[in-house]
Amino acid sequence: MFQTFIKKCKAIFTDRQIVLRLVFILAILIVFRMLTSIPVPGVNPGELAQFLSNNQFFGFLNIFSGGGLTSLSIVLLGVGPFITASIIMQLLTLMSPKLKELYHESGEMGRRTFNQYSRYVTVALAIIQGTALLSVLAGKGILPALPSVQAFVNIAIVVAGSFLMMWLGELISEFGIGNGVSIIIFAGIVARIPNDINQALFSYDPSQLPLYIGFAILAVIIVAAVVMITEAERLVPVTYAKQQARQGYVSTSTSSHIPLRMNQAGVMPIIFTLSILMFPKLIATAMAASTVHPVLASVGTAVTTFLSNQLYYGILYFVLVFVFTYFYTAVTFDADAMATNLQKSGAFIPNVRPGAPTAEFVGTIMSRITFFGGLFLAVIAVLPQIFQGISGNQNLAIGGTALLIVVSVIIDLLKKLSAQASMSEY
Repeated sequence: MFQTFIKKCKAIFTDRQIVLRLVFILAILIVFRMLTSIPVPGVNPGELAQFLSNNQFFGFLNIFSGGGLTSLSIVLLGVGPFITASIIMQLLTLMSPKLKELYHESGEMGRRTFNQYSRYVTVALAIIQGTALLSVLAGKGILPALPSVQAFVNIAIVVAGSFLMMWLGELISEFGIGNGVSIIIFAGIVARIPNDINQALFSYDPSQLPLYIGFAILAVIIVAAVVMITEAERLVPVTYAKQQARQGYVSTSTSSHIPLRMNQAGVMPIIFTLSILMFPKLIATAMAASTVHPVLASVGTAVTTFLSNQLYYGILYFVLVFVFTYFYTAVTFDADAMATNLQKSGAFIPNVRPGAPTAEFVGTIMSRITFFGGLFLAVIAVLPQIFQGISGNQNLAIGGTALLIVVSVIIDLLKKLSAQASMSEY
């Protein structure tokens, strides 16, 4: 195994095309990190640091901005609007046959048109989210208040920054390796690790040494479990029939299998859930701080209070992750298309009739394994809140969104690098 690993590494780093793609990703990430250090004009650093110190919601929002919210940078919205727009467009494919045909059956041109629609929705959402977020920050004395020329300029800046982040992600997907949006989020999480370690060491208490040791052991176990579930597959046996006409009629068959992943949706349900939860809370926070109408302020306060309750938020987070796992699996996995392709290629699942029975059989298996995959994702997502509630230590958190994104992105990147290396060998 070790020799195989060394061989793959040599194949990767001796292939000029792969090296150029990796260098391109590194260059884009350097540009991204430089953008996160450019603040929006008129920021009050002292008020910003105090506001972000104990705000969990803006901590989640900081994940999508890659740390850009910490310094209130020009890319503080990050890829959040683009992800929310993608969710909306994929939901619309389930309700609109024309959009579904455009996305699945119209080839490359259809996907480009579909992606262009997503960009239009991204701009609209960036304007809404940027206005709401800057209004909240202006109410805290961190930024100039609306309406003012500087405030409108800041809105234009953060909208342009969000669109720029979307473009950088698309560049990585096209000219690099892996999913560009996921890699940008991954880079933002990794960039926060030194600061998190520093905070943990700064608050270290020798009397809690057993807790830290237990935390380290449990962290290793959870990371191993995440990798195992991410890679887990259910192998469905398939038989391919062959007919030969040499010296008479002879019929033969070969056996293979179809791998159905337990976590078919990957980390996307987590990202979807965070986007869905952040958008209404951001709007509600802006409504609660507004003085336009008392009813709007009351509704915003009620929604903000509900989502600020750790128990209610954790339950809602758990349920949405589980539901979105089924949703994204339904979008990306088509049992009918699989059954049709098997039938066209002369393949069949033993003891299952081709066509609709095969689609129903595969769909049932996928539904069952997705149940356990979604349950695992949901548990890992809320694990930091559970552990912090039990230990009482806010600096220790095992699992959660960051861990799932980091592990999933690393595994996906390694697979794509391995595939590129194999193609180079052949």
